[in-house]
Amino acid sequence: MSARKYRPLGFAEVVGQEHITTTLKNAIDNNKLAQALLFCGPRGVGKTTCARIVARMINGFEEKAEVNSLNIFELDAASNNSVEDIRNLIDQVRYPPQFGKFKVYIIDEVHMLSNSAFNAFLKTLEEPPSYAIFILATTEKHKVIPTILSRCQIFDFNRIQISDIAKQLKKVADQEKIKIEEEALHLIAQKADGALRDGLSIFDLMVTFSSGKEVTFKDVINNLHILDYDYYFKVVDGLLAENPSQPLLILDEILRKGFDGHNFIVGLSEHIRNLMVAQDARTVTLMEVPDSTKKKYLEQAQAAPSSLLLSWLSIANQCDIQYKGSKNQRLTVELAMMKMAHVNAVFNSSTAPASEAVKKKLN
Repeated sequence: MSARKYRPLGFAEVVGQEHITTTLKNAIDNNKLAQALLFCGPRGVGKTTCARIVARMINGFEEKAEVNSLNIFELDAASNNSVEDIRNLIDQVRYPPQFGKFKVYIIDEVHMLSNSAFNAFLKTLEEPPSYAIFILATTEKHKVIPTILSRCQIFDFNRIQISDIAKQLKKVADQEKIKIEEEALHLIAQKADGALRDGLSIFDLMVTFSSGKEVTFKDVINNLHILDYDYYFKVVDGLLAENPSQPLLILDEILRKGFDGHNFIVGLSEHIRNLMVAQDARTVTLMEVPDSTKKKYLEQAQAAPSSLLLSWLSIANQCDIQYKGSKNQRLTVELAMMKMAHVNAVFNSSTAPASEAVKKKLN
């Protein structure tokens, strides 16, 4: 599995967390590392990886050194959350390390500890022996009791940017001698939702599904059951031509392929948002899409006035809100697209009388 094979061995290899790796490296170099650290952030962004790197660096161990296991203790609080588990850990803390300078205790998913376990842990966390370092990791900081938070130096990990995940996936593909299209990389990175581990898992899945050692954009779309960008470009072309027939026929094709109408309208909202973003050179970077797709957005954005896009976005948003409560969900989506196709006609008819009145006054 790529997530394990390519787990970072040093801070330089950690992706998208420079603000944390720089701080930790400086603290270790200057012998200023706190004895209790709390790593917070979403899943798959490098919390446990950084904890292991810290543990090895402060002891000067190599990645595969056998003495690692004698100095680094890992506890999964999701399955070991009782007072008894914490008492066993506290008993171990009393004994100094046999090798190296520090004993490092990494507690994953620390928010899962029971209140009584937290309280049993407090005294040790407040006054640990000089050789003990505690690194707590959690995806839900708000569930950690304030008395624990106040005793820790807190590091907030970021969700990893799509571009950073795509770059890392490209490195892995190159090392594994796998050909993969840029669009496919971006799609996998988007699906990973900020978690590099998820991105690597999806990448492994795509390589397994694809024939030979080549992963194409079409492979990823088919295997992950994602709607192609092209569908949305065609829908918007039809709406710009004020022709509701084309978008309705495309929707029918999408539904026959087994896609959900709600996913379609959410995707269309995202597409319209990207078109609005593409209209200003300063905001183009907010589009997290491949360069080839970005060019298509820039071209289509030229043909769509921003006021029209804003009206479409409002209609799509209303459809998104009403979808789950609708008795006829398909009709809800179809109605939204028919409204979008006729926005200009409605606007023109409402302003026509006013413009006629203005002309009469001028005459």
